[in-house]
Amino acid sequence: MLATMIVAAMSISAQDAAVQTYFELSQMPKLINIMPEPPAFDSPEFAADVVRYCWGKQQRQDPVRVAQAIADAEWDDHVKLYGLWQEAFGLEINPTNTPEIWNLLETSIATTDPMRKETKAYYKRQRPFERYDDAMPSHEEDELRGEGSYPSGHSLRGWCISLLLAQIAPQRADQVFKRGWDYCNSRVIVGAHWQSDVDNSRTAASIGFCALQGSEEFIAQMKKAQAEYIAKTQSQSAIGAVSAQHAAQPTHAYNLQGQALASDYHGIVIEGNKKTIK
Repeated sequence: MLATMIVAAMSISAQDAAVQTYFELSQMPKLINIMPEPPAFDSPEFAADVVRYCWGKQQRQDPVRVAQAIADAEWDDHVKLYGLWQEAFGLEINPTNTPEIWNLLETSIATTDPMRKETKAYYKRQRPFERYDDAMPSHEEDELRGEGSYPSGHSLRGWCISLLLAQIAPQRADQVFKRGWDYCNSRVIVGAHWQSDVDNSRTAASIGFCALQGSEEFIAQMKKAQAEYIAKTQSQSAIGAVSAQHAAQPTHAYNLQGQALASDYHGIVIEGNKKTIK
C-alpha cells in the first residue's frame, strides 16, 4: 500500500511539473503582503466564524448537501474536479472533449494554486475540526491535520475555476458562480475551514485571476477556449434541435407495402419502425 501511495504521489508531482505555468510564483502577487491576518480566537470576527461553523454542522443533516460537500473535497482527479461545474457550465470538461478549455484550466490552476502556500505556512491557523476534535464527513482528518487553514486552497482553486469558466462563457456566469460559491462553502460544512478562510480565499483567487490577464499566452489560450466552447455548445444545440424536431413530428402508419394510411385505419400496420395492430 505504501509503495502504491509513493508511486501515486510521484505521478502527481510529475504531472504538475509538466505544466508550463503562465508565470513563475515569484512573478505573482504575494498574498501574505495583501491579505489581512486571520481573526484572533478572542475577536468578534472569530465569533462570526463560530456561528458559521455551527451553520455548517447543521447542513450535514441534509444528505444531499453533505454528499455534495464530500464530492467537493476532490483535489487530485481534475476530471472529477471540473466535472463539478459541468451542469453550470453546460459542457463536459476533459482532455479529449475540450482540450483547449482543459489546457487553460490546468495551466491557470498550476499558476495560481501555489500563491496560498507561503501565507498558509506563516499563520498555521488551526482548522475547525482540530479545534473542536470533530469528525469530518469527508474523512480528510489525517491529510489536513497540522496544516494551516488560512487561506483555503480548495476555495482559492474553486473560485478561480469559476472566474475562468465565466470568462469563457459569460452567459453562464450566474450558474457558474453559484456552483463556485457553494463549492467554497462546502469547506465550512465538512469542518475543513472557517468562513473567514473561505471568504479571503475568494479574494485571493480574484487577485490571481487578475494577474493571469497580464499573460499574452493566457489571453491567446482563453480565446481558443472561448472558440471551443462556442463550437461545442452549438453542436450540442444542433443535435438537440434535430432530436426535438424528430420527436415533434407525428408518427405515421404505413401498410406492409410502405403506403401511408389514414389515422383511422385498422389492421396490421408499420408504425414507428415496428409492426403493430391498430
